[in-house]
Amino acid sequence: MQPKIIIHGGAGNSAEGKGGLEPASQSLRQIVDTVYQSLLGGASAIEGVVQACKLLEDEPRFNAGTGSVLQSDGQIRMSASLMVGDRQSFSGVINTARVKNPIELAAYLQTSDDRVLSDYGAAELLRELNMPIYNPLTDKRLNEWIEERKTNFTRKMAEVAMGTIGAVVLDQNGNLCAGTSTGGRGFERIGRVSDSAMPAGNYATSSAAVSCTGVGEDIIDEGLATRIVVRVTDGMSLDQAVDKSFTEARTRNRDFGAICIDATGAIVWDKTCKYLFSAYHDGTQIGDTLLAY
Repeated sequence: MQPKIIIHGGAGNSAEGKGGLEPASQSLRQIVDTVYQSLLGGASAIEGVVQACKLLEDEPRFNAGTGSVLQSDGQIRMSASLMVGDRQSFSGVINTARVKNPIELAAYLQTSDDRVLSDYGAAELLRELNMPIYNPLTDKRLNEWIEERKTNFTRKMAEVAMGTIGAVVLDQNGNLCAGTSTGGRGFERIGRVSDSAMPAGNYATSSAAVSCTGVGEDIIDEGLATRIVVRVTDGMSLDQAVDKSFTEARTRNRDFGAICIDATGAIVWDKTCKYLFSAYHDGTQIGDTLLAY
């Protein structure tokens, strides 16, 4: 089967926090091209998703890994998850810190009896794996936090924070996987849990796989990723499942986006906001949801 991939670097109504549309598009396209070459070389769906998420986490313009936003106490806490479709296995970490690539912890937990860990458990796992301590803070994020604190975070932080990253892959064997990683909402209450480490925001079966981005509470309230995948599993086409789910969401003024692939290789995305920062390879060419080429 011809592999397929779609990735995202967030959603929102402004491109300011990503450095502009064209630079964001270039970053996304480059990552898609790199991972697609791995998939053509035989990488599995989970390997492709982990590779894509790591590259996105390492890109400071997105709110995950390096470049994550700060929470209300000025600390960075990140969440990430993976779901492998063929064995319907979910794993993730919630509010982890001092790690370069949270998606790596989620990937390790795929082989564990305990597959979702919160902050203390994730910290202990980090020590067990002898992974180096890493500070994901950038000067840009620190300065944004300082400036926004002056206005009690009422202006731009929400736009900056909606940079959650994710990837969905169909590999040469027809297996699906989805992964999602985030630095959180920005200035949230300590202990707040993102949709990125829940099946609401990241879900896959052998029928379809979905990664979501946007306002986490809206994604959780809709159970968005799971809702789309279950509808495909129950017989809807991916187009129909996404359209119905987003039509329902718009009646409730939700603020988010989603990227999706089904077992046939169909790639579908949708959004309720102005921009979905996403790029894909459909087996023939690279495209994105931002710029016309």
